[in-house]
Amino acid sequence: MSRLSRATLSSRGPRDSVFTRGAVDYRTDAQSYKCPVDLEECVASLEDCCEEAHEIGSLLRAGTQDLPRMTKILENQIVFALAPSSTLQKYKADLIDEVEPAIIELVEKAQAGLQALEKKEKALETKLEAARNRPILTSQATAAQKLEQRRLVALTKQRERLEDELKSLEQDVVALVSCL
Repeated sequence: MSRLSRATLSSRGPRDSVFTRGAVDYRTDAQSYKCPVDLEECVASLEDCCEEAHEIGSLLRAGTQDLPRMTKILENQIVFALAPSSTLQKYKADLIDEVEPAIIELVEKAQAGLQALEKKEKALETKLEAARNRPILTSQATAAQKLEQRRLVALTKQRERLEDELKSLEQDVVALVSCL
């Protein structure tokens, strides 16, 4: 414990300074100054503080002087963890068991979506072909011709709906036959 901390822990009571005596004349070669009586004690306390700071610096240097070398060693160190192949095979099998059902489900959904898109494409192609074959209504056509064309369009739409129904019924029949 330094002298300064010993002085502040004494039981003399509160005061402004740890040094209690008054000022005395301090003479040098040609001049006289008013200095505290305990100037030596002040200097000694300051020396104690400096010594403690020096010791702390020495401890810090001793503890950290090897840091750059150790940092380089730790950065370049490669660690290989070896595991038996049976353990790897077990983890691989567990991973397959966990992931495979989800992948199969996603593939099935993708196939169903693809079939739906193909069906929609065929329906659009049929609709396009029907539109190309449909006679164009002109403003100069007679009322009877316009009525005939409207009837033809309605019948064409009805035929397309019936063809779609027929296809779905055929698919249901095929599914029922395959189940049996």
